[in-house]
Amino acid sequence: MPINRNSLRVALSTTLATTISTAMLALALPAMANPDPSDWQNVVADAEGQTVYWNAWGGDTRTNRYIDWVAQQMQAQFGIEVEHVKLDDTGSAVARVLAEKQAGNHDDGSIDLIWINGENFAAMRESDLLFGPFAEALPNFGLTNATENPEVVTDFTLPTEGYESPWGKAQITFYYDSAQTETPPQDMQALLPWAEANPGQFSYPRIPDFTGSTFLKQALIELTDRDEALYQPVSESDFDAVTAPLWAYLDALHPHLWRSGRTFPDSGPHLRTLMSDGELSLAFSFYPTDAAVAVMEYELPESVRSYVLAGGTLGNVHFVAIPYNSPHKAGAMVLADFLLSPQAQAEKQSLAMWGDRSVLDIDQLEAADQALFEQSDRHPSELAADALSNTLPEPHPSWMTALQDAWLERYGVN
Repeated sequence: MPINRNSLRVALSTTLATTISTAMLALALPAMANPDPSDWQNVVADAEGQTVYWNAWGGDTRTNRYIDWVAQQMQAQFGIEVEHVKLDDTGSAVARVLAEKQAGNHDDGSIDLIWINGENFAAMRESDLLFGPFAEALPNFGLTNATENPEVVTDFTLPTEGYESPWGKAQITFYYDSAQTETPPQDMQALLPWAEANPGQFSYPRIPDFTGSTFLKQALIELTDRDEALYQPVSESDFDAVTAPLWAYLDALHPHLWRSGRTFPDSGPHLRTLMSDGELSLAFSFYPTDAAVAVMEYELPESVRSYVLAGGTLGNVHFVAIPYNSPHKAGAMVLADFLLSPQAQAEKQSLAMWGDRSVLDIDQLEAADQALFEQSDRHPSELAADALSNTLPEPHPSWMTALQDAWLERYGVN
């Protein structure tokens, strides 16, 4: 989930004053020793009775109900209370930790676990805001088979080095109403004439929403002839030359979007609502099963079908991390480990819960655990099992911020 520079500045100014007084009190207390991730027995013992404040995006009911289920399991199995602190913008949580550090609050922070990846992770590592390394010491981490699946230890080209624990996979997936559209566009070049022929039937979320920002990166990868530059820091490239095809494309596309591109949906869930209301006939999500779950829950018509673009679509692993000043690191580690358990991963992947893909190497699990992931019948609105085999890697995290700033400068007035 992306960090918004404007929200970061605002959050810093509003948070700093309140954290200073808390920090002064904390400085008067003796510092608590960090738990040793390799001594798992003691980690679990220390975690019992703790309350873990998990800061995570709260903009989707399916994500929220899964986190609610996790909280119930953590209380029942480990005696740990989990409080979901719902975020609109993860950048506000990053700013809070930074403000606490600047105020000298190094031991009694307000965040114990945070759902981050990409530029959020890069920003927190750059400012030494994370506890670790811890991830590879989690008992369930080995179930990811990281040697064969390096994406679980790499975040937007950056090695995680044990400072993040993976817990889900995302990939851009398009969906359309087959009752209105017989042949949907198969790449970005085809999307433009399709939008011209179907005015108002497509849009993307307003930047800096992370789904909208991912759409920009998908389009840029397909349109530029300098895509190798995207996997290096943006400062090492000619940004204007690399992105020129993107802005020309969007200039041509916007007049044919929903509401003629004068305004944009707020988020991925808002796109889904517009599809439900019949205002759009083509949309996309960062969760491959999003459309199928929505059809099952009567939010979208049964005629909706999912697909990925012919040349592949952008995908990544999303992670959880522990701020350096969390007072409940043991509880946070036990929570991160539970999120990697076959039980939790299978529940998360279930269409009846969330439909978020597992980071585990399911073929390497024991037979009983593999059975947890078995699905009797594929839903008609769901992708085929092998449809996500062509995953495009995320660019360097610096490109996200640069693209967001450039988009807002060009189109952010409305």
